[in-house]
Amino acid sequence: MRSYRRFAITIAILVALWVLAAQFTNSEPDVEQGSTLLFELSGSFVEAAEPTVLARLMGEATRSFASVLSELRKAERDDRLAVVVLRIRDLEIGWGKAQELRSAIEALDAAGRHTIAYVELSVLSGNVEYYVASAASEVHAAPANAGSLIGLAAQFFFFGGMWDKLGVGLEVEGIGEYKSAGEMLSRREMSEAHREMANSLLDSTNEQFIAGIAKSRGLTPEAVQRAIDTAPGTADELLEQGLIDRGVHLDETLDGLGDVPLIRADEYARVDASSVGFDPRAKFALVYGSGNVMVGEGQSSPAGGLRLASDTVSRALEDAAEDDDIEAIIFRIDSPGGSPLAADIVWRAVELAKKSGKPLVASFSDVAASGGYYVACGADAIVAPPASLVGSIGVFVMRPVLAGLFDKLDIGVETLIRGAHADLLLSSKPLSEAGRTLLRREIASTYALFKKRVGAGRGLDPDAVEAVARGRVWTAAQAVELGLVDSIGGLREAARIAKQRAGLDPDDDVALVPFPKPRSFVEQLAESLQRVSVQVFTPFSELDSGMDGVQRWMAAVVRGVGAPQLLPPFLVEIR
Repeated sequence: MRSYRRFAITIAILVALWVLAAQFTNSEPDVEQGSTLLFELSGSFVEAAEPTVLARLMGEATRSFASVLSELRKAERDDRLAVVVLRIRDLEIGWGKAQELRSAIEALDAAGRHTIAYVELSVLSGNVEYYVASAASEVHAAPANAGSLIGLAAQFFFFGGMWDKLGVGLEVEGIGEYKSAGEMLSRREMSEAHREMANSLLDSTNEQFIAGIAKSRGLTPEAVQRAIDTAPGTADELLEQGLIDRGVHLDETLDGLGDVPLIRADEYARVDASSVGFDPRAKFALVYGSGNVMVGEGQSSPAGGLRLASDTVSRALEDAAEDDDIEAIIFRIDSPGGSPLAADIVWRAVELAKKSGKPLVASFSDVAASGGYYVACGADAIVAPPASLVGSIGVFVMRPVLAGLFDKLDIGVETLIRGAHADLLLSSKPLSEAGRTLLRREIASTYALFKKRVGAGRGLDPDAVEAVARGRVWTAAQAVELGLVDSIGGLREAARIAKQRAGLDPDDDVALVPFPKPRSFVEQLAESLQRVSVQVFTPFSELDSGMDGVQRWMAAVVRGVGAPQLLPPFLVEIR
């Protein structure tokens, strides 16, 4: 306890120094005419308002994606900037965010900012990074660049054999032959429906990938495919294929611009948007729904990951609807789904928010599938980048059967039940036929409600919903043809539609106000210290231990995976 107090005091002192330093460095820099902005794109970005205080202090902060887009938008409006050099390093983003970055780069060019993408990669594959970079007027690469353009791949793991070796059985019940999350845990290989869907997603993403590069570089799709098949990675190889314009070091790229003023992104962040003509005519709420869909409160899990908590997001929608200063709501979603109950709670909050008369537009990021799509299906309009993963209208239940494991560990089990269906709560044996019938009825009820919500929100009849449901995931480019998405685009397109519906001029500036509203400094510090105390200062011996702890852990497992889940295919990632 004494060591914890010392740690807390140290953190508090560091925070105070950090705040003090921020105040002294907050003066707006002078941007000279004809300046070059050096802007780095690397790592991952979150769909949230801001990182926590502790994350910033420990150098683990992940930038808000909206703030990145805002900075590029500011540069687009700043006539003092002649050139924007985008230093692109290893990116950990999906294709939806990649396409929004490409659009932002193209907008810079259209506004008269000459763009140069400078690629510096240390990873084997540079697919996403090069795709983003190719949108620039010029593409340069470091001589020692290591990221090859090798084409896209999707890998799927099947764990059925592993559970067999452990003596654990998995009973999976679901509706929708494409709802493959359960089968990836219970099977050893793909089903035909899963294979069909996976190939469709890969084909759609690959088509967008190649077409985007070809258009930006003035090449034919066939030429891009031939280049990919040679896997160019070094600057010389990329140059030979016409994929870059120069293979040089960064200082050589900057020197090639002549004797011009240089401003870096951290300095430019202190430029007030009003100084480049940003004059908002209205305020729009930017409500975030990121991470797994869960019942309850909170914006992040104990481990720090984002979560779409039903009560927190519902209250944010309610607050935005009741705020007289807010004229429209943009619901920004980056979620693979989760709890059907939580999803329906948020769906209801969307319906209530619409009663305010304010336009409510859903804007998808990398993924809005299953529960992530459920929460958005009632929006006035849905906007998504073409490679965003959407849909997965289906439901499954996975229930472990641990009898084999208990036998291997020589654990005896005695079971007493009261009630014809009480065996649903047991993990020691397979379901009875009566229990299985009840489970299937529960799944069918959840699936029917999901389809009802989609049909009502999207104006589709039951047959049309069923045709696009069955657990299938689509890219937004496919989904827009099927009625699941209204418009292709990112946050900017969502704001344009919201402005139109709010009766504003398309060229009017609007301020995006994040909801849930950013927590106060004290709240962030308290949460951060609490998380540290749990993760650092709680020894394993003080956690649940012994058979009592094992029983509670197993009960949690059964409750968690034995309930209906709205999740897309497990581990879908195209790189």
